[in-house]
Amino acid sequence: MPIATGRTVLLNRDANKLKPEDRAVHEWYRFVLSFPPHLVRDYLSILGIERGERVLDPFAGTGTTLVEVKKAGFVCAGIESHPMGHFASTVKTDWSINAEQLVEQAERVVNAAMDAAGEPIMEQELLVLHSASPLPEHLLARLDLEQEKLLLAQSISPRPLHKILALRDAITQMAEPSLQAHMRLALAKTAVTDASNLHFGPEVGLGEVKEDAPVFESWLSRIFTMANDIEFVAKPGVLPAQVIRADARQAGESLPARSVDVVITSPPYPNEKDYTRTTRLETVLLGFISSKKDLRELKEGLIRSNTRNIYKDDDDDQSVLQFKSVQRIAAEIEARRLALGKTSGFERLYHRVTKHYFGGVARHLASIQKVLKPGARLAYVVGDQASFFRIKIHTGNILAEIAEHLGYKVEGIDLFRTRMATATRSTLREEVVRLSWNIP
Repeated sequence: MPIATGRTVLLNRDANKLKPEDRAVHEWYRFVLSFPPHLVRDYLSILGIERGERVLDPFAGTGTTLVEVKKAGFVCAGIESHPMGHFASTVKTDWSINAEQLVEQAERVVNAAMDAAGEPIMEQELLVLHSASPLPEHLLARLDLEQEKLLLAQSISPRPLHKILALRDAITQMAEPSLQAHMRLALAKTAVTDASNLHFGPEVGLGEVKEDAPVFESWLSRIFTMANDIEFVAKPGVLPAQVIRADARQAGESLPARSVDVVITSPPYPNEKDYTRTTRLETVLLGFISSKKDLRELKEGLIRSNTRNIYKDDDDDQSVLQFKSVQRIAAEIEARRLALGKTSGFERLYHRVTKHYFGGVARHLASIQKVLKPGARLAYVVGDQASFFRIKIHTGNILAEIAEHLGYKVEGIDLFRTRMATATRSTLREEVVRLSWNIP
C-alpha cells in the first residue's frame, strides 16, 4: 500500500519534552509516556481546525490534547478508560473553581492533616520540613492488606504513606466538594513525585528510598501552582471540555453521531509497558481500585498492548485475520520464540499481543466512524516497537493499512521524532498518521 510522506516535525530527543512555557496545567499530573503539548498545537494547524469545530481525543490519557485544545479556544471531548487518566483529564480541564478559595481551604486542610499525622501545625506560608518527634511505626496509618498487594513492593515508605493518608482524609472531611478533585489530583502528584520510592525511566522501578518526605509542604506548593495556573488560563469565554469514561474500542457509542470534526490522539504502543503498573500507586491511593478484581476490570477496558492485559476470552484478534502484515509479524515473533527456546508465560503471549493490539486498533477505527463528520481529519501519534524478541513492528504503517481498509483516506505519515530502542540500539520512528473520513 503506498503511503504519502508528510512533513517532518522534529527528530531529536527534546521533541517529546514538556517546554517551560507549556507547564501551566499540563504539569499538574502527567503519565510518564505522555506526548508533548506542542505536537497538539502543530496538528491543530496542520489539520486546519476552524472555530466551532469539535476535537476528540479517544485515548485521552491525562488530557494533553484536551488541555491544549481548550487553551486554544476550541470545543473538545475525550474518551479514557483508565480511571486515573479519566480523573486527571477531568480535573485538568476544569478551570471553573475559585483559585483564592482553593488556596484558603488547602491551608486549613493541610494544618488539619498535619495535626492528625502528629506533625506540628505549619506556620502561615512557611514551606519547610518541621522537625518533630516521629510517631512510632506501629501507630502509622497504612493501606489495607489487599490494597498493599496491588502495589510494587516498597513503592512508598511507611512515614510518607502515613502523611499522604492523613492528607487524603483531611481533604475528604474538610474541603468543599467542588474543590476536592483538584486537591486529590495534587495529592496524586505529590505521592508519586515527592513521597514515593518509585523511579521512571520510562519503566517503573524502585529508586532512592525516602524514609520520610515533606508531603504537606510539597502538596501545598502544588496547590499554589494550580491556583496560579487557573488564574492564568481561566479567561472569559473559555469553552467547556467533556471527558467520558469509556473503552476507546467502543468510541462510537460515547458521543452523538457525526459530531466530531478533528481527532488528535495517541493510543498505547504495542510493547511490554503496563500502563496500569506505572500509575498503580496513585490509582490505589485515590481509591479507584482496591482489589485484584478491580484491577482486572480496569485492564479489560484497555486496548491490549502488553502481555499483562491479555485474557483467555479476548477476541480482538478476530478483527485482523485478513491483514497479512499483522499475521506475518505475529508469526515471526512466535518463530523467534521457538528458535530461542523461550518458554515463560509472558513470552508465549508476545505473538498474541501483537494480533490483539492491532485488532483493538481496528475495532476502534471502525467504531469511531459513527461520530465523525464527513470530511473529518484525524492524527494518530504512534511509534515503532521492537519489544518482542527484537522483531520490529512498524506501527504507523500497519495502522494506516487498517484505516485504509476501513474506508479512511491516508493523507500521510509524518515523522515526529526518532528514538533508540533499548534492547537493540536500533533507531525507531515515532510518527503521526494523518487520515481523513468521508462517508462512503
